[in-house]
Amino acid sequence: MRAAPALMALAALLAGSGCQRRPDNVPVIVSAIGGPATLADPARTRLTMPQALMLSGMAQGLVRFDAGGQVEPGLAARWIVIDDGRSFIFRLGDARWSDGSNVQAGQVVAALRRAIASGSANRLRPHLMVIDEIVEMTPQVIEVRLRSPRPDLLTLFAQPEMVILDPARRMGTGPMVATDDNGEGVLLRPAPDPLADADADIVVPDPEPEEYVRLIGERAAMAIARFAERRSDLVSGGTFNDWPILLQARVAPANRRVDPAHGLFGLQIALREGFLASPDNREAVAMAIDRQALTAAFLPDWPIQENLLPEPFDAIGAPARPGWLAFDLAARRDAASVRVAQWRAANGGEAPTIRVALPDGPGGTLVWAHVAAGLRAIGLSPRRVAVSDAAELRLIDRVAPYDSARWYLVNACQPCAESITETLIAARDATDPAERGRLLADADAALAADHAFVPLARPLRWSLVALRLRAWRENARAWHPLNHLRRSPT
Repeated sequence: MRAAPALMALAALLAGSGCQRRPDNVPVIVSAIGGPATLADPARTRLTMPQALMLSGMAQGLVRFDAGGQVEPGLAARWIVIDDGRSFIFRLGDARWSDGSNVQAGQVVAALRRAIASGSANRLRPHLMVIDEIVEMTPQVIEVRLRSPRPDLLTLFAQPEMVILDPARRMGTGPMVATDDNGEGVLLRPAPDPLADADADIVVPDPEPEEYVRLIGERAAMAIARFAERRSDLVSGGTFNDWPILLQARVAPANRRVDPAHGLFGLQIALREGFLASPDNREAVAMAIDRQALTAAFLPDWPIQENLLPEPFDAIGAPARPGWLAFDLAARRDAASVRVAQWRAANGGEAPTIRVALPDGPGGTLVWAHVAAGLRAIGLSPRRVAVSDAAELRLIDRVAPYDSARWYLVNACQPCAESITETLIAARDATDPAERGRLLADADAALAADHAFVPLARPLRWSLVALRLRAWRENARAWHPLNHLRRSPT
């Protein structure tokens, strides 16, 4: 494909850029792809990447993620799980709000209840319906009681949407505090150690310049240009839609990093009408697309995905796999073409129009080229529409916030057959892990037979990372906290 004029101009601008190197003794500059880096309330709005990084820099939850995407202590110094996994008890450490006042368990309880309240816009709320009560046991101890066991609760609590923020005073507990906003991002410094600050005999030195982080929210092209010109150390939040822009920039391979992200990247059957009313015809769409060619157009080792679950997770048994995997692409398309021809013969002879909702941008255009080619190859008439328009097929590109088969099934199956919905609800409410696993396996098999989702690949998440950021790590969450960039994890 020929590069768009904007991409060609960017390539000319970045010509000659080499391996990214900036001095070690200056603040780390981070470009997050998206809108401005502002302090947003996840109970009121869905967070952009710049907002999520800003929020998790200035506030933390009971737990949080380290550089490798693993759960580490946050406000909670320690915790235990009792009652067969239906009760999590957290003991708070020595934490202070950014104004120096002590954090109390009652404040944390109020913030958690607000996050899961019925009117909350928090994107994780549907996955936290298992919470029965959140109780203040003492000024330092909190209990979270569940209706059924959820071993993945800590991973959900580590997400940026679950940080403990005082909405009235718009403050958090660190690990960083904002010091200024000079019009080009927000400068954050490490929050003071509450234990050292409480001891008058201990002199706490100011942080070194390299411990500061300036966070900038901007468009992908601007972020890539800034990095290539050696004016930043990290570009975070890159997706498939921005990847073709990066390919036009001369950024050294050592600086390009791709996360092994878990999640969904594929086409959701959004309208089950006309040609797509039949499961056999929905299967025809899945058989038509050349996944190898699509992913190779971005990068050679982008893993394809042909079944919904990449691994069993908490379902019992191997993930359900479509029967057409036994045939090559030509045989798949031949079989799909027969189904299209039969439908046309029974419905007036016109090729069915299939609207495909894709985001604007070069990556969306590249995906469209391969999806449209596959649909045309079997006799369909594809039409690209905006993400806000009505469509038969809608691209879903999401990183999984936790590792459960239920997340994949719920997010892929919208709308979903009533019987599958009932099975997923039963799995959510199951108190026995084995029964939950069996129900999830049943739902996976039923969804595979229903052909409600067309998997294409793993989510593509990339970053540009300067060599000075020695603590940065690829991880399955595609999440890189601002306090884990310079120093290697201990």
